[in-house]
Parts: sequence; C-alpha cells; structure tokens
Amino acid sequence: MAIILGIDPGSRVTGYGLVDFDRSGVRHLENGCVALGTGAIEGRLATLFDELSSLINRYDPTMMAVEKVFVGKNAQSALKLGQARGVALALAGINSMTVFEHSATQVKKAIVGRGHADKQQIQHMVKMLLGLAEMPRTDAADALAVAICHAHISSHELTMKALGERS
Repeated sequence: MAIILGIDPGSRVTGYGLVDFDRSGVRHLENGCVALGTGAIEGRLATLFDELSSLINRYDPTMMAVEKVFVGKNAQSALKLGQARGVALALAGINSMTVFEHSATQVKKAIVGRGHADKQQIQHMVKMLLGLAEMPRTDAADALAVAICHAHISSHELTMKALGERS
C-alpha cells in the first residue's frame, strides 16, 4: 500500500487528490481545492503551505505527483504558478516524499486513453475510475488524474519487478 498526493498547483486555486494504491488497484482517499484568493502572494502561499501541511500530516503520503510545467505566453502567470508549485515541492522535501512529474499528455493518455482530452473528459473518467459519487471540481480532478497516472506507472513497475524476480 502506498499513498500518493496529486497536486494541480495554481496561484488562485490549487487542486489536490489523495489515492492509495497497491497491486489490487487505486482507491480514493480525499480530494479538494485550496482557494488562495487574490490577496498578497505571500499570504496565498502561506495558506497553501498550511493546507497542504495539514493534508500531509493527516495521510502521511510517501509520494507526490505533479504535472510537468507548461509555460504559455504569460510569463507572470508562469512565475506565480511556479511559486505555488515550489511550496508543494518544498513540503515534499520536508516530509521525505518522493516527487514524480508527468506530462499533461502522459496524464491524459493514462486517464482518458488519448493525449488531447478536455477537462470534462478528465473529470468524468476520474469519477468513473475511482467510483466517486459526485464529479470532482476541475482542479481536484486534475490532481487526482496525475496521482492515478503515477499509480498506474508504479503498479506496472511493481508487476515487472515481480515478474523479473520469478524468472
């Protein structure tokens, strides 16, 4: 059993998703969004630090999965995104979590089956894969998607390792 904390960092809203996985599958633990508001960036980052710290203390995940950074045309937005991401990565380091990064295309392929899925398709598939009663918010669904993607990759690696040991 391993617990993965998936993070979808944002400067105004950061999504998170916690899953537990082993060879038998992936199970949902919790998901949600940390609303950071529009105040001074240092206050928003402090809020993010506190909220993620609380989740980490409650669930004690061993891994963090985040999407690789895609830098668009707005450099200021990319910098703010990087700051939120930095808070998450620092917490991973403080709590001895291993960090894994996956590209958006890799995550979409793992969840939907193709690399150009839209947000609604991701939400729907995350809901189906985890057997959720309600549709998760977009940011939370993205965080769960990256966690599920990593769980699938890790499961495959565990299986290959076990097969190699039997040979």
